[in-house]
Amino acid sequence: MKAIVNIYLKEGVLDPQGKAIHHALDAMNFQGVKDVRMGKQIILQLDSESKEAALAEVTKMAEDILANTVIEDYSIEIV
Repeated sequence: MKAIVNIYLKEGVLDPQGKAIHHALDAMNFQGVKDVRMGKQIILQLDSESKEAALAEVTKMAEDILANTVIEDYSIEIV
Protein backbone atom coordinates (compact mmCIF):
# COMPACT_ATOMS: atom_id res chain seq x y z
CA MET A 1 0.00 0.00 0.00
CA LYS A 2 1.21 3.52 -0.75
CA ALA A 3 0.54 6.73 1.19
CA ILE A 4 1.03 10.13 -0.40
CA VAL A 5 1.43 13.00 2.06
CA ASN A 6 1.24 16.54 0.68
CA ILE A 7 2.53 19.22 3.05
CA TYR A 8 2.05 22.92 2.47
CA LEU A 9 2.24 26.15 4.44
CA LYS A 10 -0.95 27.35 6.10
CA GLU A 11 -2.71 30.35 4.61
CA GLY A 12 -1.24 33.53 6.02
CA VAL A 13 2.24 32.05 6.54
CA LEU A 14 4.86 33.84 4.45
CA ASP A 15 6.14 31.63 1.62
CA PRO A 16 9.46 33.05 0.33
CA GLN A 17 10.04 30.09 -2.04
CA GLY A 18 6.61 30.59 -3.57
CA LYS A 19 7.30 34.31 -4.01
CA ALA A 20 10.65 33.57 -5.69
CA ILE A 21 8.99 31.11 -8.10
CA HIS A 22 6.23 33.62 -8.84
CA HIS A 23 8.81 36.31 -9.56
CA ALA A 24 10.76 33.97 -11.86
CA LEU A 25 7.59 33.04 -13.76
CA ASP A 26 6.78 36.73 -14.23
CA ALA A 27 10.34 37.39 -15.43
CA MET A 28 9.96 34.57 -17.98
CA ASN A 29 6.72 36.16 -19.29
CA PHE A 30 4.33 33.48 -18.04
CA GLN A 31 1.00 35.29 -17.83
CA GLY A 32 -1.96 34.76 -15.52
CA VAL A 33 -0.24 33.27 -12.45
CA LYS A 34 -1.85 35.04 -9.48
CA ASP A 35 0.03 33.32 -6.64
CA VAL A 36 2.44 30.44 -6.01
CA ARG A 37 2.65 28.36 -2.82
CA MET A 38 5.51 25.88 -2.42
CA GLY A 39 5.01 22.54 -0.72
CA LYS A 40 6.49 19.08 -0.46
CA GLN A 41 5.30 15.55 -1.11
CA ILE A 42 6.32 12.46 0.80
CA ILE A 43 5.49 9.01 -0.62
CA LEU A 44 5.53 6.10 1.80
CA GLN A 45 5.36 2.39 0.95
CA LEU A 46 3.44 0.71 3.76
CA ASP A 47 2.80 -2.81 4.95
CA SER A 48 -0.62 -2.20 6.49
CA GLU A 49 -3.57 -4.53 6.85
CA SER A 50 -6.20 -2.00 5.75
CA LYS A 51 -6.63 1.51 4.39
CA GLU A 52 -8.03 2.60 7.74
CA ALA A 53 -4.97 1.31 9.62
CA ALA A 54 -2.64 2.91 7.07
CA LEU A 55 -4.44 6.25 7.33
CA ALA A 56 -4.26 6.19 11.13
CA GLU A 57 -0.56 5.33 11.05
CA VAL A 58 0.34 7.99 8.48
CA THR A 59 -1.75 10.61 10.27
CA LYS A 60 0.26 9.93 13.42
CA MET A 61 3.50 10.21 11.40
CA ALA A 62 2.37 13.52 9.89
CA GLU A 63 1.38 14.95 13.26
CA ASP A 64 4.55 13.76 15.03
CA ILE A 65 7.34 14.29 12.50
CA LEU A 66 6.45 14.87 8.83
CA ALA A 67 4.71 18.24 9.18
CA ASN A 68 5.26 21.20 11.45
CA THR A 69 1.57 21.59 12.31
CA VAL A 70 2.11 25.07 13.76
CA ILE A 71 2.76 26.49 10.28
CA GLU A 72 1.90 23.63 7.90
CA ASP A 73 -1.20 21.75 6.83
CA TYR A 74 -1.16 18.34 5.17
CA SER A 75 -3.34 15.96 3.22
CA ILE A 76 -3.02 12.19 2.99
CA GLU A 77 -4.03 9.90 0.15
CA ILE A 78 -3.86 6.11 0.55
CA VAL A 79 -3.57 4.28 -2.78
